[in-house]
Amino acid sequence: MVTAIIGTVFIAAGAFWLSFTSLTDLARRSGIDAARAWVWPLIVDGIIVVATVAVVALARSRAAWYPWMLLIAGAAISVAANATHALVAGATDVPILLAACVSAVPPLVILAITHLTSVLMRHETGRAVAPATQDVVVPAVETLFDADAAAVGEGQADASSLRALGWSNSAIARRLGVHPSTVGRWFRVHAGAPAVQTTTVGEGMSDE
Repeated sequence: MVTAIIGTVFIAAGAFWLSFTSLTDLARRSGIDAARAWVWPLIVDGIIVVATVAVVALARSRAAWYPWMLLIAGAAISVAANATHALVAGATDVPILLAACVSAVPPLVILAITHLTSVLMRHETGRAVAPATQDVVVPAVETLFDADAAAVGEGQADASSLRALGWSNSAIARRLGVHPSTVGRWFRVHAGAPAVQTTTVGEGMSDE
């Protein structure tokens, strides 16, 4: 990417310089003062660069028609002016039409290379700021909690039923497969006071 950007910058600089010298000479021949003739090619070729960048930046906007219009107009003026300079200069060893075509190459290269540079820069910026997405598998913890809560609720209901029959905490714990302290905690939550563990004659019978 860096090599491509550096290459496009050098090519753009060469094309701009060739177009700059031709348009500057054309401006002098057209009567613009020699001290200010260099400004004219900056205006003509400069609008190509700015409009190309604007077209890339506004690619998905309805306002893109305006930079496109400026881009087409600037490119047409630059190509026509460079070709005209070849015709006016006339000091060539090749046919005038061929000289005009050769002179039209630099502004076309400016147009193409500026657009390419803008696309490369935009692509590189998009890669730099794009967040890395990764699929993360999250265990269904809430589902597990819901299942545990349902099991606890059933155990408390069974414990309450057995307690109503006179079973002790130890007997209830053995029947439900939990620790006696767990049974005691269930009763403390519902009754608000420590459950008194009692031993009845029916306890031995309930163990069967």
